[in-house]
Amino acid sequence: MSRGKTNAVRLLDSAGIEYELREYSVDDGAIDGLSVARKVGMEPEMVFKTLVATGDRTGPVVFCLPVSAELDLKKAAGASGNRKIEMLPLRELTPLTGYVRGGCSPLGMKKKFPFFMDEIAQVFDSLAVSAGRKGLQMVLAPADLQELAGGEWADLT
Repeated sequence: MSRGKTNAVRLLDSAGIEYELREYSVDDGAIDGLSVARKVGMEPEMVFKTLVATGDRTGPVVFCLPVSAELDLKKAAGASGNRKIEMLPLRELTPLTGYVRGGCSPLGMKKKFPFFMDEIAQVFDSLAVSAGRKGLQMVLAPADLQELAGGEWADLT
């Protein structure tokens, strides 16, 4: 199933960050967060999804939160310095980030956008996040992800 390294994995390698890759099948079409958590053998609280939104002041903003949680748009707007924020239309995801739904990593996007990770991530030694394609998750320390992404902690749920 392996098809070479993704931009996200290359960034981890070049930064010397320790990580583990977990591949899973997407043949059944189940790429929702809870299915992915089950497939990679991790609790849903420890598997994080990457959401891209647009703020009225900042433009695109990237948020990372547990797959078992929902992004609170008011909290997301406040954390990112926006009055209002809305989810990026799906058709704009690939042209903007270079990633597809179900394979969007917070690392290695076409451009670097403001990044916010839910503060709950700090309680875990490691968490999983998309490695940049469907069927591949990278498991790493939340602080390493946060530092490499140049992000901030925030209450997002």
